Amino acid sequence: MRERVLGRGSALVKKESLVPLSLLLYYLVLEYARPQELLPFLRVLRLPAITSLFLAYFIVFSNKSRLKDKQNTPFLFLLGLMVIHGPIAMNNYWALMWFLIMTGNFIIFLALIQYVDTPDKYIKLLKYWMAIHVFLAVVGIFNEGRGMGGFLADENDFCMTMNMIIPFSFFFAMNASGKKKYFYIILSGVFLFAIILSKSRGGFVGLLAAFTYCWLRTKRKVLMALIIGLLAVFAVIIAPSTYWDRIHSITQEGAEKGTGEERLYTWKIGWHMFLGNPIIGVGQGNFPYVFKKYELLVTGSDDPFYGRSVAGREAHSIYITMLSELGIIGTCIFIGMIINMFKDLKRIRGRSFYRKNNVSPPVFNNNYFFALALEGALIAFLVSGAFISVLYYPNLWVLMGFIVSLRRIVDLDSKPVTA
Repeated sequence: MRERVLGRGSALVKKESLVPLSLLLYYLVLEYARPQELLPFLRVLRLPAITSLFLAYFIVFSNKSRLKDKQNTPFLFLLGLMVIHGPIAMNNYWALMWFLIMTGNFIIFLALIQYVDTPDKYIKLLKYWMAIHVFLAVVGIFNEGRGMGGFLADENDFCMTMNMIIPFSFFFAMNASGKKKYFYIILSGVFLFAIILSKSRGGFVGLLAAFTYCWLRTKRKVLMALIIGLLAVFAVIIAPSTYWDRIHSITQEGAEKGTGEERLYTWKIGWHMFLGNPIIGVGQGNFPYVFKKYELLVTGSDDPFYGRSVAGREAHSIYITMLSELGIIGTCIFIGMIINMFKDLKRIRGRSFYRKNNVSPPVFNNNYFFALALEGALIAFLVSGAFISVLYYPNLWVLMGFIVSLRRIVDLDSKPVTA
């Protein structure tokens, strides 16, 4: 990744305190790298929550609020829907907890678009982002496919997070030259190794989607195919036989052969849960607690799935979670936010190249490759998330902050500068 500035519009941005930006970077380290898991005494300090509160303070008293951005309105509507669920959800406690978590995600989103507002800050953010994920990958390798803890403790959630960083290392390699290109290719191998150790079947599908996107978007398809081929060979060499057995179990049926059938069963009950509460759903975090009611209604049995009930588990899909817990209203809000993200990325790509004349090929700057990496990460999330319940995790909302921040920076650039 070349470190020249992304554009010249940043010169018009007033210089301000770096404290909020430092707090934001500190929060990302706490949330993803989770040093409090290595030093347990730090857990009682609730450092991520305290950091979010400080960021909220800076945002509220800032002279350049970003509340008018087009992504803020649907986010606020989503939080408003969660407020409605508070008193009426079956489990009020978890409805409140997930509302607070999403409020925290909103604060971090606002901090990203408010304080990462110049090219230099954005590049600094990406460096931290890559460093955090390198640390996560190393931890995942030593923990056999699991992260430090929190929302990354589960191997499926960890794998999805690694899938989302793969497009960054790929497109940074495409935009780099010399030793940096090889550095990012090696990083891709490290991330792939961590993904394989997770043995996540849904994550494997998300990984294929990420690779496919990278290949389709690159202008150097032969080179990209060669890199992907080398990584595939690397994967075959390092992957234990149990990994391929586990991937093969995606298509197997039966309680003892894999979880594919159980997921389909869970989704079926979740669909009926949505049909019973189509407008606003059963409330955030309430799928596991309402499940038994609809399991009985659909099957008429207390032990319908191979002599047992699967109540108390998550939906294993962001889409079933969204439909059943937030209903049509929440789903429409979510879809609107995703569409806005793709529109922002298209806008960034359209403003991130120039031609010396009408016949010369386009010259792309850093923004273009950043946009490709962000879009690849978004697709990796949407595909991987089809098999795991990660709707309220920070992954998507942090990514949305990255996208909106870059779009605002690009909009300031009157004369794009080549990388």
